[in-house]
Amino acid sequence: MKKNNTRAVILGVSFVWFTTHFGGGFASGAQIYSYFVRFGIWCLIMPVLAMLYNTVFFAYSLRFARKHEVYDYRSYNNAFYGKFAPVFSNLFEVLYICVMCAAPAVAFATGGATLSELTGLPYLLCTFLIGIFIFIVAIFGTDLVRKVASVLSICIIIGLLIVYIPNIIVNFQGIRDAVGSMTSQPVSFGAALWSAFLYGTFQLSNIAVFVQHARSFEKPDDAVKSMGVGFVVNSLMMVMVVLGLMTVYTSPDAAQQSVPTLFMVQNGTGSAFMTPLISILIILGAVSTAVNMVAAMVKRICGENASDTTNSPGERKKIRISGKEVAAALICCLVDFGIAQFGLLTLIQKAYSAIAYLAIPVILIPYIIHMIVTRFDSKSSVFRKKN
Repeated sequence: MKKNNTRAVILGVSFVWFTTHFGGGFASGAQIYSYFVRFGIWCLIMPVLAMLYNTVFFAYSLRFARKHEVYDYRSYNNAFYGKFAPVFSNLFEVLYICVMCAAPAVAFATGGATLSELTGLPYLLCTFLIGIFIFIVAIFGTDLVRKVASVLSICIIIGLLIVYIPNIIVNFQGIRDAVGSMTSQPVSFGAALWSAFLYGTFQLSNIAVFVQHARSFEKPDDAVKSMGVGFVVNSLMMVMVVLGLMTVYTSPDAAQQSVPTLFMVQNGTGSAFMTPLISILIILGAVSTAVNMVAAMVKRICGENASDTTNSPGERKKIRISGKEVAAALICCLVDFGIAQFGLLTLIQKAYSAIAYLAIPVILIPYIIHMIVTRFDSKSSVFRKKN
């Protein structure tokens, strides 16, 4: 029984990685197209390399968190950076706030772009409508979103499988044409590798989300096994999306699409059924991501006691929402709405890359030094605080 529970935890935490990685930007195909497909034939291997890169760092961070029993990201950072924590823990806070601004804005843009493509309404109006919906849900429906998050993620995964697999099979000739086009006008390996590196480095900021789940592991080495499973799942799904987008790669309009998955469906098989299906799933995925991010920022601004529940004998739990929380959520949504006006592709290509550059000195370099100096956390180092 204990062995089965350990396996369940290992699989569960690997699924957390996938659901964190997998949001509206992923479902829309914009992330995969921007960082991989537009760099030619290398798109068939670069997602795997990016996920392998993430696997090493995520496994190392989760193993460290379980070994040293630090399960919130502030405590984890203080333990990890040691005597350098006053500098790097605070730099990490700045990086995390940037992520918390960019990721919801991408969700706004994803939902707005999808709704605009589906209805023909202006992008500005669509992001405004999505923003109103996100604001209302962030204030009154955060608990509901949290409860259905796993189910929603599974629905999106199943929806993507339904959409991509038939299109890959039926339009396999399109993939062959894409390979021919990509090899006739090759992009340099260095450019493709750098794009994959930026994608993976941006993803490193998710360490702040992951460390809390290290508590579930029976022993530190379970983290390595869990991230190994996560590597397989994430790599397979990314390659599947790459192959699907390659079916429309040679189309003259493909490079300008803000929602490549929707474009693929509209030009592929079963479009009458699959277009509304994938549109709904992309919007729901974007909304759930944005709601969680906005709610987290509200809690950061208003404190841990935000949205306290009060109990009276014989009464149902009631959520007391303060004016400060409403104001904080409104400000967050307005800021994200403003940022979203830069457009989905611009945000994914520019904002995510900017965060990746910030993560290089804050996460990448310190982690590499930590791995070398501590021999993968097997000995003490100058990082440790002196007692």
